[in-house]
Amino acid sequence: MRERIYQIIEKSNGDDQLSRIYDWFMMVAIIASLIPLAFKTDNLLFVITDKAAMVIFMIDYLLRWMTADFKFGKRNVWSFIRYPFSFMAIIDLVSILPSMSIINNGFKTLRVLRMIRAFRVFRMFKTFRYSRSFQIIGNVIRSSKKSLIAVGILAGGYIIVSALIIFNIEPESFNTFFDAVYWATVSLTTVGYGDIYPVSTLGRAITMVSAVFGIAIVALPAGIITAGYVSELSKQDKTDESD
Repeated sequence: MRERIYQIIEKSNGDDQLSRIYDWFMMVAIIASLIPLAFKTDNLLFVITDKAAMVIFMIDYLLRWMTADFKFGKRNVWSFIRYPFSFMAIIDLVSILPSMSIINNGFKTLRVLRMIRAFRVFRMFKTFRYSRSFQIIGNVIRSSKKSLIAVGILAGGYIIVSALIIFNIEPESFNTFFDAVYWATVSLTTVGYGDIYPVSTLGRAITMVSAVFGIAIVALPAGIITAGYVSELSKQDKTDESD
């Protein structure tokens, strides 16, 4: 019985009709639960939708916890202890808690209700389970993890170095080092909001160099993910052909 439940709640492999229906049902529930976030006021329909989604997500969470030993392939108690600390289980829990009235009421006095409400956006991450495209991207990120970490370290180092240089060249234009880091970040990504900017010739020259190098650094992860995505699609096609 538990094994069949696990087969249904896990992503469908295409042959299991009941599992496919469950995937689509959960996708619809996730999207419907996010609609109230697009409005500033609540009405009865939104409240009912949110509570219904909370019940659905809670049942899904409990079913996944109940079948954790099948997920991890280890038929022992450690699978059930490990599951609540897994990434997707944490996403599930964070998407459920904001809809619980007892938690919302407890935080109203601290004026963070809107922040708690915004946590419902994490429900979007639940769609990763039910979309093949998202799972492919997840596989790409995992396989390219080392390269992406290296690029992230390079980008972070470049931001810090650029911020230190501009902060010491134009201290009058940047009140704090955080302002310099903010400027370096928007320059690296070539966004350039224009709210903080250097005014001296040397400062502008550094901005130009930062923006040019920013294009190259930002392009690196895009190239890595694209190459990995093409490779993963090729693997998936070969797998489908062999099946």
